Amino acid sequence: MKIWLVAGEDSGDQLGAKLIRALRAAAPGPLELGGVGGEAMAAEGFTSLFPLDDVAVMGYLPVLARARTLLRRIRETVDDVVAARPDVLVIIDSPGFTHAVASRVRKRLPDLPVVDYVSPSVWAWRPWRAKTMRAYVDHVLALLPFEPEAHRRLGGPLCSYVGHPLIERLGELRPGPDAAQARQVAPYTLAVLPGSRRSEIERLMPVFGETLARLKAEGRPFEAVLPAVSRHRARIEALAAAWPVPVRIVAGEAEKYAAFRAARAALAASGTVTLELALAGVPMVVAYKVSRIEEFIGRRLIQVPTIVLPNLILGENAMPEFIQADCTAERLAGALGPLLAGGSERERQVAALERIDGLMQLPGGEAPSESAARIVLGSPRNTQGSALDPPKA
Repeated sequence: MKIWLVAGEDSGDQLGAKLIRALRAAAPGPLELGGVGGEAMAAEGFTSLFPLDDVAVMGYLPVLARARTLLRRIRETVDDVVAARPDVLVIIDSPGFTHAVASRVRKRLPDLPVVDYVSPSVWAWRPWRAKTMRAYVDHVLALLPFEPEAHRRLGGPLCSYVGHPLIERLGELRPGPDAAQARQVAPYTLAVLPGSRRSEIERLMPVFGETLARLKAEGRPFEAVLPAVSRHRARIEALAAAWPVPVRIVAGEAEKYAAFRAARAALAASGTVTLELALAGVPMVVAYKVSRIEEFIGRRLIQVPTIVLPNLILGENAMPEFIQADCTAERLAGALGPLLAGGSERERQVAALERIDGLMQLPGGEAPSESAARIVLGSPRNTQGSALDPPKA
């Protein structure tokens, strides 16, 4: 069987590596693989058509600056898929690149099944994309449990929930008995997460520092720990040096997860980290600030009542969020204080977080990569040219 995989950035590369392992474990015979990937996929024996860094570009200005290179790489990837004529094409996240490849491949190989691993956020903004995707995507593999219903409502392609890769890491996220007990003992560990992008960090670090100062002034017993993104650690340390409250800065995934296991509460920028905290059972307050232009655009495009992933999964605004003008030290400290002290607000969040597991786990404890591999292996067309029925996910 011949499977071509096309990733466009590091997160897709990580998903692709796990998918390759699962495909090899589940395939009834040998596999031939090709396409575009990064270091993680290369470690699984995958040979990329070109370096992933050539297309791993985010943001309007960086994309415009490298437009000629991106367009050339899109053409080369399409030509490679067409020449290989695989049994199935799997595009992985990064819709700006991977969907450009898939739509062009569909025109030249209209019978080639295309599987999209990671749904674009059509439920949040630009919902018309769901219906547009039907022209070149046959099956979407969703990481979030509410996404299949969103695609059905918006007229998108067939969509199956295959599980988020974080549910494979609960052992690293969850505290053991000793750590769970330590969460109840003052001074409490407060995890502080100002984001992974430089713009987020620049906007949130000052208000986060003032929030901690207010908590200390109120007599809240806590010790702050800040898991820093390694490439921005120097800037984070410089900004934290101006805080009136000391903070312990750590780096690396192992240190981050250790902080989550110890944390009684968290102050976090909106993003995937809120889902990590939710699975770790850490009550949180979520904050976010963007530029005036981004706010203007967002208010007209964003279609959801919350930007917090755990809230979207739960279907309720269980975790408070403070965005733009509401993102003040006074409001953040007012919401964090009860989470540190205990009481009804903390208990309400803990109860909501306990529901996340049941909503995200797959039947029988199947791993997300295994679920994704089953569908990919069921995607090739049979000899009559019709798609095989995909396995249930």
